[in-house]
Amino acid sequence: MVLIKEYRCCMPISVEEYKVGQLYMIARHSLEQSEKGTGVEVVKNEECEDEVHGKGQYTEKRIHLSSKLPYWMQAICPQVFYVTEKAWNFYPYTKTEYTCSFVPKLNILIHTKYEDNQGDTENIFDLPSTTEHQIDKIDIAFDEISAKHYKESEDPKLFKSKVTNRGPLIEMWQTHEKPIMCSYKLVHVAFEVWGLQTKVESYIHSCIREILLLGHRQAFTWIDEWYNMSLEDVREYESRIQKETNEKVLTENAATGEEDAQEDPENVAS
Repeated sequence: MVLIKEYRCCMPISVEEYKVGQLYMIARHSLEQSEKGTGVEVVKNEECEDEVHGKGQYTEKRIHLSSKLPYWMQAICPQVFYVTEKAWNFYPYTKTEYTCSFVPKLNILIHTKYEDNQGDTENIFDLPSTTEHQIDKIDIAFDEISAKHYKESEDPKLFKSKVTNRGPLIEMWQTHEKPIMCSYKLVHVAFEVWGLQTKVESYIHSCIREILLLGHRQAFTWIDEWYNMSLEDVREYESRIQKETNEKVLTENAATGEEDAQEDPENVAS
């Protein structure tokens, strides 16, 4: 059985405001994550249309993971290893799919809806009553984040917005902050390999949860950077950052390939 979880993540932002905020956060986060052998390469970014949801934006990205793998796995993976992300953004509804050509049994599908509330809408995805899934509420201020991702400037318990005067967030902030919105994410993780399915699917969900926690913390604590942007402004920013990110990823992947060819395998950390 595929492991399904519904994540609910509140922020002291309105759905209308976050329309710009999420685009800014995704673009900037992609650039910051583009380091040696790792990063996000944008392959497509174009308009799309759906019979139900109307006009939207389609993006296709390659998430390069080469340097994040232990050496024994790098040895059996293609030299350039990446996950493909396809996303259909019909804000305030989005659909995102992750696949990997090297691991065809792996598939991740995420449906997202945004609403102006405290995360109390039940069955927002109209799931059949027989569907088994877990609900996991994420607190951007008080859930623990790994030390490697922690930055004092991105801590909602410490951050005070100069533009909006929002923050710092105190305990039970969801009950009194205005505006407030919730990002509802229904995540299907499938890795249909006997003997490994449960362990791998659970691990992937733990990674997804950490990414959601980090991303939503950043979206709020970066609010002074994007709050006064128009949709046109953020699309222009997105286009510029995507170009920088692509150049950075391609350049560093090429450099990594040259270094790996010269490196002694015995000295590579697993």
